[in-house]
Amino acid sequence: MYKNDTIYYPQDEMTTVLLPVTIGCPYNKCAFCSMYKDDKYCEVSFSDIEMQLLNIYNYTEKIFLTGADPISIGFDKMKRLLDMIHQYLPYCACVASYASIKNISKYSVEEISILHDAGFRLLYVGFETGRDDILKLMNKGHTVNQAIEQAKKLNEAKMPFNSIIMYGIAGKGESVANAVATAEMINQFITNKVITMNLSIFDGTKLSDMVKKGDFISSDRNERLLEIRTLLENLEPKQPMIFDTTHPTNIIKIKGILPQDKERLIHEVTNHD
Repeated sequence: MYKNDTIYYPQDEMTTVLLPVTIGCPYNKCAFCSMYKDDKYCEVSFSDIEMQLLNIYNYTEKIFLTGADPISIGFDKMKRLLDMIHQYLPYCACVASYASIKNISKYSVEEISILHDAGFRLLYVGFETGRDDILKLMNKGHTVNQAIEQAKKLNEAKMPFNSIIMYGIAGKGESVANAVATAEMINQFITNKVITMNLSIFDGTKLSDMVKKGDFISSDRNERLLEIRTLLENLEPKQPMIFDTTHPTNIIKIKGILPQDKERLIHEVTNHD
């Protein structure tokens, strides 16, 4: 890949061709995240990107742009990048990447639509939670209203996206309230998929320091299972939506389509050992 930097990508993109666009994270302040703490943020040069494209199989149909938040390079560079991908990989029908609420807000509906028409077809967006107090505690850099606003913008631009949320993030005794609030947020927009992740506490993070000081107490396994169940009970999607807890961090691996699989999924959570 690109030099010796660690590359992160969604589980769904395990077999997708990866194309480095940025290194590190332009924000890098989330209390729970350790992935990019030692990486200085920078953009991969277009000459390096071109060299990568020259070495990718010509009939490749999907590309995943790597980096914590590749859309941080801005509209003009994103359009140039997509045009370059189309030039070298004419059969590529889908370009996907991570995207933050913070950087989505820098794009207009028209710009997102243009990028979509140029082949940008899927975003993975970290919402984490539907509670402002927890977003602030975890230093996410956006509010719930901002998240909803940007999600609706993506809907208006017809840009498909997957929503990443994190259970356990609110701490002990807060799981039910967090699940209800997160479901209320998601119910206000249309998303392809809800991808759950189980909060992990990594050494060297602000969250790790909070735990050591007693400022954050983790919820236990039973409470986290209750959180997943409560989330499922309260999700009311406007159109069919995948619910997926198969990411390796999760304490239970279930997957289905809401609303039709809701009762089955709730049953599987309820009867999980």
